[in-house]
Amino acid sequence: MERQELVLTIEKALSEVLERPVSGLTEETALFDELQLTSLAVLGMLMSVEEATGISVDPEGLDIDDLRTLGSFADYVEAAIRKEEIHKEEIHKEEIHKEEIHKEEGTS
Repeated sequence: MERQELVLTIEKALSEVLERPVSGLTEETALFDELQLTSLAVLGMLMSVEEATGISVDPEGLDIDDLRTLGSFADYVEAAIRKEEIHKEEIHKEEIHKEEIHKEEGTS
């Protein structure tokens, strides 16, 4: 997911949880100070971003600095996407390895 697409995804999530149009934000936009996000709105935003990106976010694992600005949250989401991709690659490699072992056992 490109950075600009991610920013638009976050803007859409913010529009949904704040129940008002949110657009034209910059990466410096302060989520709590400028948009008056509540803890409930943060949870809604997280769920929306999870659904849109395929990541899983543990709210307990979030640091307040991850939510300070739109840019810091986008950084967090990008890191979570990379982590998820690496995890999927590892699972895929493990499955291939298991298949190879199974084939070797069948020919022995």
